[in-house]
Amino acid sequence: MTVDLSPSIAAATEAGIDAAVAAGVRVRELRELAELDEVYRLYDSIWRPDPSNPPVTTELLRALTKAGNYVGGAYDGDELIGACVGFFSAPAEVSMHSHVAGVSGAARGRNVGFALKLHQRAWALRRGVSTISWTFDPLIRRNAYFNVAKLAARPTEYLTNFYGDMRDGINSGDDTDRLLVRWELDSPAVGAAAARRSVITDVGMMPGATVALACGADGRPTEGAPAGDVLLVAVPPDVEGLRRTDPGAAKAWRAALREVLGGLLADGARVTGFDRAGWYVVEQKGL
Repeated sequence: MTVDLSPSIAAATEAGIDAAVAAGVRVRELRELAELDEVYRLYDSIWRPDPSNPPVTTELLRALTKAGNYVGGAYDGDELIGACVGFFSAPAEVSMHSHVAGVSGAARGRNVGFALKLHQRAWALRRGVSTISWTFDPLIRRNAYFNVAKLAARPTEYLTNFYGDMRDGINSGDDTDRLLVRWELDSPAVGAAAARRSVITDVGMMPGATVALACGADGRPTEGAPAGDVLLVAVPPDVEGLRRTDPGAAKAWRAALREVLGGLLADGARVTGFDRAGWYVVEQKGL
């Protein structure tokens, strides 16, 4: 394969290397059977799935890599602490879907996930891919911040109970609503994010915004009025904790976010940012 050394690809590659150094890891593509089995075991330790329904199997990873798809791993010394799996999607020449990514709980807070995504971005750009999509649980605040604010991926669709019942240690007992995001790999916003120059949303600087969904004093969702050009949609501080301590509140949040955020996206509104304090910023200008 001829390596394209265009300035944008060179910059993406350098950004990925810098992110890995900052996280204290080595990130590389994985192809060997033993490496793929490490990915399977890492994911098993993160999700703790029903044995009959793992996130991936070693055999599936082997088939994906043989077909030219992406499996990347982040190593701390000899230990695999993060991995990301993606495959080409329609149109296959220019698009990929990033199916699953995970980082060991012991490595959380080191920006290992950021390093993995930037490695995946550079890998994809070298192959002519311009867009990567993936899904995430819109109720999990740290994931929303990571995907929307830190990576500059843009939500395009709210998917209701997308995976059905996922029998694992993270998702069991809740519907699997997801946001589908698109990562435009060579856009100015994504380039700035990769260089850690992204503009972080601050709802304190949006005095004219309208609250469409808030967190009440009791920790439960409180709906506002979804009218105005710029709307704020809240998520709880820790929905995973709520699932354990107050399942009723967690389900109330799921239903409220589905109705408010899902309804806005279905009507053509756009998520343009996510504030660290837990607010989606939604614009519906011209609707």
